[in-house]
Amino acid sequence: MVLFVGLGNPGSQYEETRHNIGFKVIDKLVNNFEARDISKTTFHGHLYRSNNLFFLKPTTYMNLSGKSVLIVKQFFKIELDTTIVIHDDIDLPFGALRFKKSGGHGGHNGLKSIDAVLGKEYIRVRIGVGKPEHSTQVADYVLHDFSKEESEDLDALVNYVAKACNALLNETLIYVKSNYSLKSIEGLK
Repeated sequence: MVLFVGLGNPGSQYEETRHNIGFKVIDKLVNNFEARDISKTTFHGHLYRSNNLFFLKPTTYMNLSGKSVLIVKQFFKIELDTTIVIHDDIDLPFGALRFKKSGGHGGHNGLKSIDAVLGKEYIRVRIGVGKPEHSTQVADYVLHDFSKEESEDLDALVNYVAKACNALLNETLIYVKSNYSLKSIEGLK
């Protein structure tokens, strides 16, 4: 069994923000796999299933994401090494894509929360959203919508990340890293 977790914040006011790109990828995967909604209030998130694949969008807000992930992981007895977390990363330029297993949280509150309850041995799909000019602007930056230019490339990026996530089901992490990583959105053009 594989659990894909997309990080984001619930609510329409956050839908188009940089912080919610993980939710967008989960929506795409749910659509691609024709997964059915199996959500329960006890899961603290929207959960979808297609055979042995699970797709989770925690509704706990970013800084409590681990609560939802832990409950779903325990309920369905999903191993940590088959848990894949998809999230925004301000340390990467817009459209960059990286994959890694374990590592630090880089100040990302969703990862901090997951690390605190699960440990760090899960796979991370890091999607670059760019960085604000000043470090004091991070919270405001990730909670703002993508720029007009970025929005034009967003569908292509989300489709590509979903394709890479699909590859993680059949290929090694090393293979996916070398065949799907992007330095920036220019890699898709």
